[in-house]
Amino acid sequence: MACGCSGDANKSIKCTVTQCANHCGTADYCSLSSIQVGTHESNPTMVECTDCNSFELKK
Repeated sequence: MACGCSGDANKSIKCTVTQCANHCGTADYCSLSSIQVGTHESNPTMVECTDCNSFELKK
């Protein structure tokens, strides 16, 4: 499904971060085939402790 981003919407990766270059502007999906999830905490215990390491700021 074309989505107005650099690729097709990956229906397996939902995303609402519209500032990301990989976000599908017309749908809340990512255009990447896979993403890398990481953390900025030594002992993550809440969703706020996790990060999408595949994030790229939209230019």
